Amino acid sequence: MPQPDDLRHMAHALRLARRGLGNVWPNPAVGCVILRDGRVAGRGWTQPGGRPHAERMALDQAGPMARGATAYVTLEPCAHHGRTPPCAEGLAAAGIARVVSAMTDPDPRVAGRGHGILRDSGIDVTEGVRQAEAQELQAGFLSRILAGRPFVTLKLATSFDGRIATASGESQWITGPQARLHVHLLRSQHDAIMVGGNTARADRPSLNVRGIATLRQPLRVVMTSRPIADLPPEGPMHGPMMQIDAPPQDALTRLAQHGITRLFCEGGGGLAASLLRAGLVDQIIGYTAGVVLGGDGRAAVGTLDLARLADAPRFRLAETRRLGDDLFHRWTAERRDA
Repeated sequence: MPQPDDLRHMAHALRLARRGLGNVWPNPAVGCVILRDGRVAGRGWTQPGGRPHAERMALDQAGPMARGATAYVTLEPCAHHGRTPPCAEGLAAAGIARVVSAMTDPDPRVAGRGHGILRDSGIDVTEGVRQAEAQELQAGFLSRILAGRPFVTLKLATSFDGRIATASGESQWITGPQARLHVHLLRSQHDAIMVGGNTARADRPSLNVRGIATLRQPLRVVMTSRPIADLPPEGPMHGPMMQIDAPPQDALTRLAQHGITRLFCEGGGGLAASLLRAGLVDQIIGYTAGVVLGGDGRAAVGTLDLARLADAPRFRLAETRRLGDDLFHRWTAERRDA
Protein backbone atom coordinates (compact mmCIF):
# COMPACT_ATOMS: atom_id res chain seq x y z
CA MET A 1 0.00 0.00 0.00
CA PRO A 2 1.19 3.55 -0.69
CA GLN A 3 2.61 5.31 2.34
CA PRO A 4 1.70 8.92 3.22
CA ASP A 5 4.74 10.47 1.50
CA ASP A 6 4.62 8.26 -1.60
CA LEU A 7 2.53 10.74 -3.61
CA ARG A 8 4.90 13.60 -2.83
CA HIS A 9 8.06 11.73 -3.74
CA MET A 10 6.52 10.30 -6.91
CA ALA A 11 5.54 13.82 -7.94
CA HIS A 12 9.23 14.72 -7.57
CA ALA A 13 10.20 11.79 -9.80
CA LEU A 14 7.62 12.80 -12.42
CA ARG A 15 9.03 16.33 -12.55
CA LEU A 16 12.46 14.87 -13.19
CA ALA A 17 11.09 12.56 -15.89
CA ARG A 18 9.60 15.50 -17.77
CA ARG A 19 13.13 16.84 -18.37
CA GLY A 20 13.69 14.00 -20.81
CA LEU A 21 10.77 14.75 -23.14
CA GLY A 22 12.06 15.29 -26.65
CA ASN A 23 15.60 14.23 -25.72
CA VAL A 24 15.48 10.48 -25.05
CA TRP A 25 13.60 8.81 -27.93
CA PRO A 26 13.19 5.95 -28.65
CA ASN A 27 13.38 5.36 -24.89
CA PRO A 28 10.75 6.55 -22.43
CA ALA A 29 11.44 9.62 -20.28
CA VAL A 30 11.79 8.25 -16.74
CA GLY A 31 12.55 9.86 -13.39
CA CYS A 32 13.91 8.25 -10.24
CA VAL A 33 14.31 9.48 -6.67
CA ILE A 34 16.11 7.45 -3.98
CA LEU A 35 15.11 8.25 -0.41
CA ARG A 36 17.03 7.17 2.68
CA ASP A 37 15.95 8.09 6.22
CA GLY A 38 13.59 10.76 4.91
CA ARG A 39 16.24 12.51 2.79
CA VAL A 40 17.00 12.39 -0.93
CA ALA A 41 20.13 10.29 -1.43
CA GLY A 42 20.07 10.28 -5.21
CA ARG A 43 17.96 11.31 -8.15
CA GLY A 44 18.15 10.98 -11.90
CA TRP A 45 16.31 11.13 -15.19
CA THR A 46 16.85 9.45 -18.55
CA GLN A 47 19.74 11.14 -20.31
CA PRO A 48 19.80 12.42 -23.93
CA GLY A 49 19.71 9.58 -26.41
CA GLY A 50 18.13 7.29 -23.81
CA ARG A 51 21.12 6.36 -21.66
CA PRO A 52 22.08 6.22 -18.87
CA HIS A 53 18.67 5.33 -17.49
CA ALA A 54 17.14 7.28 -14.62
CA GLU A 55 17.68 4.48 -12.08
CA ARG A 56 21.38 4.20 -12.95
CA MET A 57 21.86 7.95 -12.56
CA ALA A 58 20.14 7.95 -9.17
CA LEU A 59 22.02 4.87 -7.92
CA ASP A 60 25.39 6.32 -8.92
CA GLN A 61 24.55 9.51 -7.06
CA ALA A 62 23.32 7.66 -3.96
CA GLY A 63 26.30 5.30 -3.74
CA PRO A 64 26.34 3.34 -0.43
CA MET A 65 23.28 5.29 0.74
CA ALA A 66 21.15 3.22 -1.64
CA ARG A 67 21.30 0.21 0.70
CA GLY A 68 18.06 -0.02 2.64
CA ALA A 69 16.59 2.98 0.76
CA THR A 70 13.34 3.45 -1.18
CA ALA A 71 13.43 4.14 -4.92
CA TYR A 72 10.58 6.05 -6.58
CA VAL A 73 10.47 5.30 -10.32
CA THR A 74 7.95 6.68 -12.82
CA LEU A 75 8.01 3.51 -14.96
CA GLU A 76 8.63 -0.13 -14.10
CA PRO A 77 12.43 -0.72 -14.11
CA CYS A 78 13.62 -2.47 -17.26
CA ALA A 79 14.21 -6.21 -17.16
CA HIS A 80 16.02 -6.86 -20.44
CA HIS A 81 19.69 -6.78 -21.36
CA GLY A 82 20.52 -4.17 -23.99
CA ARG A 83 23.45 -1.79 -24.11
CA THR A 84 23.20 -1.66 -20.31
CA PRO A 85 22.21 -4.26 -17.68
CA PRO A 86 18.59 -4.29 -16.48
CA CYS A 87 17.75 -1.52 -14.03
CA ALA A 88 15.72 -3.97 -11.94
CA GLU A 89 18.88 -6.00 -11.31
CA GLY A 90 20.83 -2.82 -10.61
CA LEU A 91 18.35 -1.73 -7.92
CA ALA A 92 18.52 -5.17 -6.32
CA ALA A 93 22.32 -5.28 -6.40
CA ALA A 94 22.51 -1.86 -4.75
CA GLY A 95 20.49 -3.12 -1.78
CA ILE A 96 17.34 -1.05 -2.37
CA ALA A 97 14.73 -2.19 0.16
CA ARG A 98 11.56 -0.81 -1.45
CA VAL A 99 10.57 0.30 -4.95
CA VAL A 100 7.54 2.47 -5.66
CA SER A 101 6.60 2.61 -9.33
CA ALA A 102 3.95 4.63 -11.12
CA MET A 103 3.06 2.15 -13.85
CA THR A 104 3.92 -1.12 -15.55
CA ASP A 105 6.05 -0.93 -18.69
CA PRO A 106 3.99 -2.31 -21.63
CA ASP A 107 7.14 -3.12 -23.65
CA PRO A 108 6.94 -6.93 -24.18
CA ARG A 109 10.57 -7.18 -23.03
CA VAL A 110 9.49 -5.90 -19.61
CA ALA A 111 5.70 -6.07 -19.01
CA GLY A 112 5.86 -7.03 -15.33
CA ARG A 113 9.20 -8.84 -15.43
CA GLY A 114 10.97 -5.87 -13.86
CA HIS A 115 8.64 -5.89 -10.88
CA GLY A 116 9.06 -9.66 -10.74
CA ILE A 117 12.85 -9.42 -10.53
CA LEU A 118 12.53 -6.94 -7.68
CA ARG A 119 10.09 -9.11 -5.72
CA ASP A 120 12.19 -12.23 -6.30
CA SER A 121 15.10 -10.30 -4.79
CA GLY A 122 13.11 -9.65 -1.62
CA ILE A 123 12.32 -6.02 -2.43
CA ASP A 124 8.98 -4.59 -1.34
CA VAL A 125 7.22 -3.27 -4.47
CA THR A 126 4.32 -0.81 -4.57
CA GLU A 127 2.76 -0.18 -7.98
CA GLY A 128 0.38 2.40 -9.45
CA VAL A 129 1.30 5.52 -7.48
CA ARG A 130 0.26 8.56 -9.57
CA GLN A 131 -0.42 6.19 -12.45
CA ALA A 132 -2.68 8.54 -14.44
CA GLU A 133 -0.05 11.29 -14.38
CA ALA A 134 2.65 8.84 -15.43
CA GLN A 135 0.53 7.56 -18.31
CA GLU A 136 -0.03 11.11 -19.56
CA LEU A 137 3.71 11.75 -19.40
CA GLN A 138 4.40 8.48 -21.23
CA ALA A 139 1.71 9.05 -23.89
CA GLY A 140 4.28 8.99 -26.70
CA PHE A 141 6.07 5.87 -25.51
CA LEU A 142 2.75 4.11 -24.88
CA SER A 143 1.46 5.03 -28.33
CA ARG A 144 4.60 3.74 -30.03
CA ILE A 145 4.51 0.42 -28.13
CA LEU A 146 0.76 -0.22 -28.11
CA ALA A 147 -0.46 1.50 -31.31
CA GLY A 148 2.68 1.36 -33.45
CA ARG A 149 2.71 5.11 -34.07
CA PRO A 150 3.83 8.30 -32.31
CA PHE A 151 1.55 10.42 -30.15
CA VAL A 152 0.46 13.25 -32.46
CA THR A 153 0.07 16.88 -31.44
CA LEU A 154 -1.46 19.19 -34.04
CA LYS A 155 -0.51 22.85 -33.54
CA LEU A 156 -2.72 25.61 -34.95
CA ALA A 157 -1.83 29.30 -34.60
CA THR A 158 -4.80 31.19 -35.97
CA SER A 159 -6.73 34.42 -36.15
CA PHE A 160 -9.93 34.73 -34.14
CA ASP A 161 -11.85 33.39 -37.16
CA GLY A 162 -9.61 30.35 -37.67
CA ARG A 163 -7.31 31.58 -40.43
CA ILE A 164 -3.56 30.96 -40.65
CA ALA A 165 -2.72 33.58 -43.29
CA THR A 166 -4.22 36.31 -45.44
CA ALA A 167 -5.43 35.52 -48.94
CA SER A 168 -1.97 36.53 -50.25
CA GLY A 169 -0.26 34.10 -47.86
CA GLU A 170 1.08 36.59 -45.32
CA SER A 171 1.22 34.94 -41.87
CA GLN A 172 4.09 36.53 -39.90
CA TRP A 173 3.07 37.21 -37.31
CA ILE A 174 -0.52 36.38 -36.38
CA THR A 175 0.37 35.58 -32.77
CA GLY A 176 2.64 37.50 -30.42
CA PRO A 177 6.13 36.81 -29.03
CA GLN A 178 4.96 34.99 -25.88
CA ALA A 179 2.91 32.51 -27.90
CA ARG A 180 5.78 31.97 -30.35
CA LEU A 181 8.23 31.30 -27.52
CA HIS A 182 5.77 28.81 -26.05
CA VAL A 183 5.74 26.98 -29.40
CA HIS A 184 9.50 26.53 -29.08
CA LEU A 185 9.04 25.09 -25.59
CA LEU A 186 6.59 22.53 -26.98
CA ARG A 187 8.91 21.78 -29.90
CA SER A 188 11.64 20.97 -27.39
CA GLN A 189 9.34 18.38 -25.75
CA HIS A 190 8.68 16.48 -28.98
CA ASP A 191 10.93 14.10 -30.88
CA ALA A 192 10.03 15.31 -34.37
CA ILE A 193 8.30 18.22 -36.11
CA MET A 194 6.28 17.60 -39.26
CA VAL A 195 5.00 19.91 -42.00
CA GLY A 196 3.56 19.37 -45.45
CA GLY A 197 5.59 19.95 -48.57
CA ASN A 198 3.65 23.05 -49.64
CA THR A 199 4.22 24.66 -46.23
CA ALA A 200 7.92 23.80 -46.38
CA ARG A 201 8.28 25.40 -49.80
CA ALA A 202 6.16 28.47 -49.14
CA ASP A 203 7.27 29.35 -45.61
CA ARG A 204 10.64 27.56 -45.33
CA PRO A 205 10.14 27.22 -41.54
CA SER A 206 13.22 26.37 -39.51
CA LEU A 207 11.44 23.62 -37.51
CA ASN A 208 14.02 23.85 -34.75
CA VAL A 209 14.08 25.03 -31.14
CA ARG A 210 15.18 28.60 -30.52
CA GLY A 211 15.17 30.68 -27.35
CA ILE A 212 14.74 27.57 -25.18
CA ALA A 213 17.63 25.49 -23.82
CA THR A 214 17.54 22.04 -25.38
CA LEU A 215 19.98 19.14 -25.54
CA ARG A 216 18.65 17.57 -28.71
CA GLN A 217 16.99 19.27 -31.69
CA PRO A 218 13.86 17.51 -32.99
CA LEU A 219 13.94 15.55 -36.21
CA ARG A 220 12.50 17.59 -39.10
CA VAL A 221 9.96 15.72 -41.23
CA VAL A 222 8.40 16.86 -44.51
CA MET A 223 5.36 15.03 -45.89
CA THR A 224 5.73 15.40 -49.65
CA SER A 225 5.79 13.38 -52.86
CA ARG A 226 8.26 15.76 -54.45
CA PRO A 227 11.95 15.46 -53.54
CA ILE A 228 13.29 17.60 -50.74
CA ALA A 229 15.96 18.68 -53.20
CA ASP A 230 13.42 20.99 -54.85
CA LEU A 231 13.25 23.11 -51.69
CA PRO A 232 15.06 26.42 -52.15
CA PRO A 233 18.69 25.99 -50.99
CA GLU A 234 18.67 29.27 -49.09
CA GLY A 235 16.90 29.77 -45.78
CA PRO A 236 16.57 27.83 -42.52
CA MET A 237 14.90 24.76 -44.09
CA HIS A 238 18.14 23.87 -45.84
CA GLY A 239 19.83 20.97 -44.06
CA PRO A 240 19.26 17.34 -43.08
CA MET A 241 15.67 16.21 -42.68
CA MET A 242 13.42 13.24 -43.34
CA GLN A 243 11.04 13.04 -46.28
CA ILE A 244 7.97 10.77 -46.23
CA ASP A 245 5.62 10.12 -49.13
CA ALA A 246 2.93 7.84 -47.76
CA PRO A 247 -0.64 7.85 -46.42
CA PRO A 248 -0.84 9.28 -42.88
CA GLN A 249 -1.08 5.95 -41.04
CA ASP A 250 1.83 4.48 -42.99
CA ALA A 251 3.87 7.63 -42.43
CA LEU A 252 3.36 7.46 -38.67
CA THR A 253 4.23 3.75 -38.66
CA ARG A 254 7.52 4.58 -40.38
CA LEU A 255 8.26 7.29 -37.83
CA ALA A 256 7.57 4.88 -34.97
CA GLN A 257 9.92 2.35 -36.54
CA HIS A 258 12.50 5.14 -36.65
CA GLY A 259 12.05 5.54 -32.88
CA ILE A 260 9.81 8.62 -32.80
CA THR A 261 7.39 8.67 -29.87
CA ARG A 262 6.08 12.29 -29.88
CA LEU A 263 5.29 14.11 -33.13
CA PHE A 264 4.52 17.85 -33.36
CA CYS A 265 2.61 18.68 -36.55
CA GLU A 266 2.71 22.32 -37.65
CA GLY A 267 0.60 22.12 -40.84
CA GLY A 268 -0.41 23.27 -43.31
CA GLY A 269 -4.11 22.84 -43.79
CA GLY A 270 -3.95 19.82 -46.09
CA LEU A 271 -1.71 17.82 -43.76
CA ALA A 272 -3.83 18.78 -40.74
CA ALA A 273 -6.98 17.63 -42.54
CA SER A 274 -5.46 14.31 -43.60
CA LEU A 275 -4.42 13.50 -40.03
CA LEU A 276 -7.82 14.49 -38.66
CA ARG A 277 -9.69 12.46 -41.32
CA ALA A 278 -7.63 9.41 -40.36
CA GLY A 279 -8.31 9.87 -36.64
CA LEU A 280 -4.60 10.21 -35.91
CA VAL A 281 -4.56 13.47 -33.91
CA ASP A 282 -4.25 12.85 -30.16
CA GLN A 283 -4.30 16.48 -29.08
CA ILE A 284 -4.66 19.92 -30.61
CA ILE A 285 -2.64 22.86 -29.36
CA GLY A 286 -4.25 26.16 -30.32
CA TYR A 287 -2.97 29.73 -30.20
CA THR A 288 -5.71 32.21 -31.01
CA ALA A 289 -4.97 35.87 -31.71
CA GLY A 290 -7.39 38.79 -31.52
CA VAL A 291 -7.22 39.55 -35.23
CA VAL A 292 -9.83 38.79 -37.91
CA LEU A 293 -8.71 37.86 -41.44
CA GLY A 294 -12.04 37.10 -43.08
CA GLY A 295 -13.37 34.41 -45.37
CA ASP A 296 -10.71 34.98 -48.04
CA GLY A 297 -7.97 34.14 -45.54
CA ARG A 298 -6.34 30.72 -45.63
CA ALA A 299 -8.07 28.12 -43.45
CA ALA A 300 -6.15 26.34 -40.69
CA VAL A 301 -7.59 22.96 -41.72
CA GLY A 302 -8.33 21.76 -45.23
CA THR A 303 -11.41 19.93 -46.47
CA LEU A 304 -12.74 17.14 -44.25
CA ASP A 305 -15.67 16.12 -46.52
CA LEU A 306 -18.10 15.88 -43.63
CA ALA A 307 -21.71 15.01 -44.42
CA ARG A 308 -22.90 15.09 -40.81
CA LEU A 309 -21.88 17.02 -37.74
CA ALA A 310 -21.77 13.72 -35.86
CA ASP A 311 -18.86 12.66 -38.06
CA ALA A 312 -16.68 15.64 -37.11
CA PRO A 313 -13.56 14.92 -35.02
CA ARG A 314 -14.24 16.05 -31.46
CA PHE A 315 -11.82 17.15 -28.75
CA ARG A 316 -12.19 17.98 -25.06
CA LEU A 317 -10.74 21.11 -23.51
CA ALA A 318 -7.88 20.12 -21.19
CA GLU A 319 -6.12 23.43 -20.55
CA THR A 320 -6.37 27.12 -21.38
CA ARG A 321 -4.50 30.28 -20.39
CA ARG A 322 -3.45 33.67 -21.64
CA LEU A 323 -0.08 34.19 -23.32
CA GLY A 324 0.44 37.91 -23.78
CA ASP A 325 -2.39 39.08 -26.03
CA ASP A 326 -3.13 35.55 -27.29
CA LEU A 327 -5.11 32.61 -25.95
CA PHE A 328 -3.48 29.20 -25.53
CA HIS A 329 -5.74 26.17 -25.43
CA ARG A 330 -5.08 22.41 -25.42
CA TRP A 331 -7.68 19.86 -26.49
CA THR A 332 -7.51 16.05 -26.21
CA ALA A 333 -9.15 13.65 -28.64
CA GLU A 334 -12.45 12.00 -27.86
CA ARG A 335 -12.10 8.35 -28.82
CA ARG A 336 -15.30 6.99 -30.37
CA ASP A 337 -14.50 3.50 -29.13
CA ALA A 338 -13.91 4.70 -25.56
